[in-house]
Amino acid sequence: MADGADDPSVHWVEPRMRAILPLDGFRLSRSLRKVICADRFRVTTDRVFSEMLALCAEPAPDRPTTWINPVIKASYERLFRLGHAHSVECWLDGELAGGLYGVSLGRAFFGESMVSRARDASKVALAHLVARLRAGGWQLLDCQFITPHLASLGAIEIPQADYLARLYSVLSGADGAGAAGAAASGAELPSPPFVAGDWGALDALGAAGDAALDAERATGSPPGYVIAQLLT
Repeated sequence: MADGADDPSVHWVEPRMRAILPLDGFRLSRSLRKVICADRFRVTTDRVFSEMLALCAEPAPDRPTTWINPVIKASYERLFRLGHAHSVECWLDGELAGGLYGVSLGRAFFGESMVSRARDASKVALAHLVARLRAGGWQLLDCQFITPHLASLGAIEIPQADYLARLYSVLSGADGAGAAGAAASGAELPSPPFVAGDWGALDALGAAGDAALDAERATGSPPGYVIAQLLT
């Protein structure tokens, strides 16, 4: 990350307490379920990655500066071109209203930034992401730092050692269940290639669930009721 948008340097941050969102622990409230099932937002993935990145980098009333500088932008855009980064976009009345982006490594997904320019947009984007990761066989969603917003949706904090054990377990091809044993044995970082998740698996579920989807919807994320079912 960078200290500001104009900071030319980039530095790594490894929190001692790491935020993750267990993929079977997403908190789908009644109000959020209604918003998702009503399809208030049109949700797409990887449609406008650069625009999503730029939206996340914009200053906001609660965040006057950003950690996303030109070096970081260029790095994520290259990762996207290589197929290692993804975005989830929420549209309202034809305008990009919020969403998120992150990086995939094996069956671990690292959420980098999320943004909301309309009420519930980031929540809907995260719900769609969790459903997509579950459908595609991912085992770990790394949120980096805990916030009240993420905690309300099911994110938890775990010590750095436990996080690394889970990550190494997932990258080695396990499901993360052996994390405690890996931590106790001082497991080393696995070497690539890693077993990858299937980013498009959710789209297949949506198309199979509703043959009447129009062409635009069919190439985006499935309708809200499919997402709600996957998160229940």
